[in-house]
Amino acid sequence: MNSPALRAKESGEEVTNYAFKTLSGDTTLSGLFAGRDRLLMIHNMGEGCRYCTLWADGINGVLPHLEDSMAVTLVSKDPPETQRRMALSRGWNFRLASHGGGAYMTEQCAMGEHANMPGATVYERDGTRIIRRGQTAFGPGDLYSPLWHFLSLAGVGANDWTAQFSYWSRPKELDDGGENVRD
Repeated sequence: MNSPALRAKESGEEVTNYAFKTLSGDTTLSGLFAGRDRLLMIHNMGEGCRYCTLWADGINGVLPHLEDSMAVTLVSKDPPETQRRMALSRGWNFRLASHGGGAYMTEQCAMGEHANMPGATVYERDGTRIIRRGQTAFGPGDLYSPLWHFLSLAGVGANDWTAQFSYWSRPKELDDGGENVRD
């Protein structure tokens, strides 16, 4: 039996209808389903994490395909205004919600010794109940960013490379003299 068929047979775990903040105001986990039966929550640690930015950049590229089968929301502890600024600067098209570092983060994003682990969780609605169907963590070398596989083809391991917010570096000499250049 294939993995999706096995996953569909799992009973899942009922979760709380957590509270979130968005640019449009307060909402709940059930409100993030946007009329769909299934919700993919991308757990992002916030604007200070280069790796979370890397994963969001990549997932944003397949977002229309994901949204064809389920609602998708990127959630972090950052306030909605910070999330929106980051999304605009990166060209992200995610629906955004902030858990503010509260109960959702401590109960749904925590894995092992990490209180705010990047990753993803899939929820389903069952009447008025919300069921957590699957959860995974993101980490260097994982299956959720194709970057790792291309680096591996070049013999570059996850410990040999670190994601950055930007890859421009100042040349030794700038043709325009370099006045007012921001690094």
